[in-house]
Amino acid sequence: MNVILFDTDRENLYPLSLTRPISHFRVGILTIKEKWELYYKSVSVLTEDYLTEKFPCKIKKENLWINASVIPNDDLLTEINSLRKGEVLKKFSEVIAINNHEFITENLDEIESNSSFKKVDNLWDIFTLNSDEINSDFDILTKGRKSQKLGESSMKIGNFPLFIEKGAKIQSSFINCTNGPVYIGKEAEIMEGCFIRGPFAMSNNSVLKIMSRIYEGTTLGPYCKVGGEVNNSVFFGYSSKVHEGYLGNSVIGEWCNLGADTNTSNLKNNYEEVKIWNYKTERFKKTGLQFCGLIMSDHSKCGINTMFNTGTVVGVSANIFGSGFPRNFIPSYSWGGCSGFTTYKTNKAFEVAKVVMNRRDLEFTDSDKKILKKVFELTSKYRNY
Repeated sequence: MNVILFDTDRENLYPLSLTRPISHFRVGILTIKEKWELYYKSVSVLTEDYLTEKFPCKIKKENLWINASVIPNDDLLTEINSLRKGEVLKKFSEVIAINNHEFITENLDEIESNSSFKKVDNLWDIFTLNSDEINSDFDILTKGRKSQKLGESSMKIGNFPLFIEKGAKIQSSFINCTNGPVYIGKEAEIMEGCFIRGPFAMSNNSVLKIMSRIYEGTTLGPYCKVGGEVNNSVFFGYSSKVHEGYLGNSVIGEWCNLGADTNTSNLKNNYEEVKIWNYKTERFKKTGLQFCGLIMSDHSKCGINTMFNTGTVVGVSANIFGSGFPRNFIPSYSWGGCSGFTTYKTNKAFEVAKVVMNRRDLEFTDSDKKILKKVFELTSKYRNY
């Protein structure tokens, strides 16, 4: 069956969905799309027009349309695979899956889902679901496979497994698998003196710098470089936090860089519930959480000694620097800090993006440029500079 993951309520998941389909969010070890690819050979996405050149939709004669924010499990898969042509699976009136040539939701036979499953409905779900999803992905990715051996200079404790892919290097580090598994991807490197608590995952070619302290519920996507202290946070990929500083209960997109001694508050001084900026309502939204740190979208950077308030949301291609706490909603293409912002011109932002991506042997393509130009337009109303 040809599967197409369709986006819903994208604005509620801005700024992370400004530059990608929802199915490309990383939750656990894998992205949502990669999770569905474990079960279906052909998986593409239905998203906004300006993203389709980079993320094309492949429509065939017979199609299975699945809500992109839904995370698969066995019970849900059974229900989806049982759908007949012309049937739609719903949960509390929300469309979960459609078996139909066209993407339509009306005049179809409705089936109510009896399954329990996880969904990414809000930005903070990415880190709150992350520990459970590391466990789930770990079981699937390592089943029937043999791990590389841990070197004699390092130590593992705890009954949950440690899995080390080929080419990964771990030097003189301590890995605690008491509360969950630890997954180390291909060609990844853990430098000496690191302390890691599972559930934890790092993807291919990522690096943990010397003396890093990593707490449970943390994921590093591919080609990340991370140091300092990190707790229950997700790096989508290709981003860096190389130096000292604390990051907790946060999500970092792609091509981001956190300067030396950047620190993120994830708990308010009065211990109240954290609110974060929501693009859909254009106001601050309650998270229901006591701990919530930083949401930073693609190509954003911050200078040394940056201090982020609890529940800060940073858009695409922002550049933050200077002393003091910047505001807790920083629109895309903002340049400055607590003393004020100006607009970060696209030509300058694109020059930086090109250099940064070339350092990882990747091209800053015309598709990338078109997406970032569109993001500049979509977010212009928030920049009153």
